[in-house]
Formats: sequence, structure tokens, C-alpha cells
Amino acid sequence: MVASSEALAPEQPQRQQSNVSILTRKAINYGTEFTSGLTVSFVAMSLGAAFGVASGRGPLPGILSAGFIALFTAVLGGTSVQCSGPTAPMTAVTTILVTAVMEKGKVDEECGVDTTCKDKFINLCLVLTGICLILCAVTRLGKLITFVPNIVISGFMNGIAVLIWWGEANKVWGFSKDAYTGGMLLNTLVMFSTTTIIFGLPILLRKTGVPILKKLLPATLVAIVTMTLICLSTGLQRVAVGDPISSFSDVSDLFVYNFPNNWSMALIAKAIPYALNLTMLCYLDTLLTSLVMDQKVDEKYPPHERWAKTNQNKELFAQGIGNAFVAFLGGIPGAQATIRSVLILNEGARTRLAGVLVGFLTVVEMVVFQSLVGKIPAAVFSGVLLKVGYDVFDYAPLFTYIKTKLMGKEHTSGDVPTVAHVDMLFIVGTTVVTILVNLNIAVAAFTGAFYLAKLLKINIPDMPIPNQVKKLNQIADVENALV
Repeated sequence: MVASSEALAPEQPQRQQSNVSILTRKAINYGTEFTSGLTVSFVAMSLGAAFGVASGRGPLPGILSAGFIALFTAVLGGTSVQCSGPTAPMTAVTTILVTAVMEKGKVDEECGVDTTCKDKFINLCLVLTGICLILCAVTRLGKLITFVPNIVISGFMNGIAVLIWWGEANKVWGFSKDAYTGGMLLNTLVMFSTTTIIFGLPILLRKTGVPILKKLLPATLVAIVTMTLICLSTGLQRVAVGDPISSFSDVSDLFVYNFPNNWSMALIAKAIPYALNLTMLCYLDTLLTSLVMDQKVDEKYPPHERWAKTNQNKELFAQGIGNAFVAFLGGIPGAQATIRSVLILNEGARTRLAGVLVGFLTVVEMVVFQSLVGKIPAAVFSGVLLKVGYDVFDYAPLFTYIKTKLMGKEHTSGDVPTVAHVDMLFIVGTTVVTILVNLNIAVAAFTGAFYLAKLLKINIPDMPIPNQVKKLNQIADVENALV
């Protein structure tokens, strides 16, 4: 057995870099982290306000939650580059909780008609959610997420992407009662123009042959500013940022009002079911998104530029701290957010600093620049989210399946996994159930079906993700060389 090897090239002398070039490169890197954080903070503020309104707690609690959850999880979390905050699934469960307490008399026996008492019960549920997440971290339950098959993760990604696209179509094209004001045609033009700038600007900057321009002019931020300036004189619906607050002291005053000081066993017994529901949803929402982020990093960067993969238990601990903290602000719960996490990665963020800036700037913008952020047309964020949906969708398995299974062509790409009929069944099934029912049921049902099939000796070839394919190919090359 003989393994061929190439002669090593003589070691080249390292070129000494000047202090000016080193400082310039560092400044550019920090600048990218800042612009990434600034761009995503606009999206975080907008979505925080929207989720706050949807939950029934109001835009201000939603924005505060978007800021502080992002801040705590960026500092303490197990995913190095990410953005957490209120999400659609977490908000949906929160809406059920708020409705049960405020309208259906869930705690009338303990609180009567006292709305302050009812608000504090909701906050108690969020504190217990945070405690449950911390317990999951301490008992090291985070690793369980690694048992979710790749075909289920692919379906989850596609379901999230379709939900993003459908949600923005509802708002812009009037499929729902919450359609944007200002005219469908103009909103559509603004949405697609924003998406076009985000797609097109990096291509134009790349053709200039000056790489630094791409870092100095982040496409998403340029698109938001440009389209806002163009639309200043139009009657388009603007981003809802809630009633203005006068100072940071107004934020601290919220602690006094919202602190849950009644920890009676009767209230805790009623709060536990909601807390467990939110805990399970946060667990899945967060750790599935972390798997997506790890995969995106592998796809985006060569091996020597990648950072450590997610520490699941550390991430759950950070989510617990963040969710418990916003309870004292009368906020809404959150998780690692797929939309914002993918966006911050695509904007070039490589460190925790970007996520910290998202949290910090979201709160600062609410206090200082609330009126300016409120001038951004809502359709601009729809354009941003169209691009995010494009980035989230897992195209490779679908295109490979169509090419090899439906069109009968040979599978030639080593970096793209072979997709069997049963794989596609799981991918489509997870996607459909995620869209029509919810994330929890989709992931639980198809993960359970996957392992049940294994027990019944039914072969389901779970497709490896691209970096796993490369690793398997490298092993195969070594084995072939040794034969």
C-alpha cells in the first residue's frame, strides 16, 4: 500500500505588515461588527414592536425584550454570532397566555379585577420559563437537539422561509386585515426595490475591484436608508415603535411595577403549564436555529476562518437569563431568532460584539432615535425579510432531488448530498406541518417517525449536511489512496 504525497513547497518568508495596515484592518473589522449590529437593531426594534402588539402587552415591552434578550444572549450564549429576541412562535403562545389571564379569568380567583396583579402573574410565568431553561442547561439537556435528523432540520428551515414570505405577502398584498396602508402597488415597489438593492449592491461593489467597499457599504443598511429617504414624502405605512419615552429612567421604573411579588403555590401551579410550554418552544426554537447557524457558518467560511460551534447548554442558560430578566420589564419571551441570526451573519458579523450592539442599539434607538426609526416604511422591512427567507431556505436537497430522482441525471457534486425519495418525504412533511400547524409538532412528529422507522428496520438514509459530506469524501479519498 503506497499513499502518494506532493512535495512540500519551500517555506516562504512572511511579509511584515505595518502598524498602519494592522490598525486599518482592525478598524474595518470593528466597523463591520458595528454596521451589522446597527442594521439588525432596526429589524429587532421593528419586530419587537410588532410582536409586542400581537402579544397584547404593547410595543414598548416588545422593543425592550428585543433589546435585552439580544444583549444577554450575545454576552452569555453558546452561539458566537447570533441574535435572539421575541419570535413568532413564542409570541403566539404568549398571546394565548395574555388572553387567558386578561379575558378568560384564569387568575380572577387570586387577582379579581386587579390588572396589575394579572400583569404580574404573566411576568411570573416568564420568570419560571427562565428558571426552567436554566435547569435544562444545568442538567445538560441541550445535547438532545443533536438527535434531530438533518432531513427534519432541512424541512424546518424551508417551513420558516415560507412562513416569512407568506407573512410579508399578507401585509403587502392585502391578504389579511393587517395589510399596509399607502397602496398595494407602491408598497410592492418599495418591497422589491429594497430586496433588489440588497441582492444587487454587493455584485456592483464586487465589480469595482475594491473589496473594502463591501464592508463600508453593507447592503441591507444601505437599502433601508436609501428607500426611507426616497419614501419620506409618501403616505406609506411606517414602522410602529409605540409611544415615546422621555428617558432611561422610565425603563427602570418598569421594574417597580412589574416585579412579581406574589409567589403563592396557587399562582405557581397555574403558571407552571404555561412556563413549560414556553420552555419547550424556546428550547426547540433556539437550538434548531443554532444548528442552522452552525451550518451557515460552514457554508459561508473556509475551515480556518470558522469559529466554535454552538455550546447548547450555555445557549439555554443565556436564554433563561434573558427571558427571566424581561419579565421584570413586563416584556415578552423570546428565543434565538432565525431571521435576525441569519441576517447578522450575512451582514458580515464574526464576533459576539455584533449581537451585543444589536441589544444595546435597540434600546438606545427606542429612547433617542424613536422618531427617526418611525419614519422607515414598513414595506422596507418586508423587502429585507424576503432576502432573509431566501437565505434560510435549504435549496440544495430540493434541486438535487429534482435533478437526480425526477429528471434521472447523474449525481456529480460531492458537496451536495444524495437525496432519496423517503428523505424528500420527510423534508416536505416537516415543511408542511411547520407551516400549517407549528414548529413543535413538526419537529417532534418527524423526529419520532425517523427513529421509529429505525426500530422497525426501515432504512431512512438521513442526508448529511455539506460539511459532513466533505468530511466523508476526504475519508474516502484517504482510503482509496491506501488501497
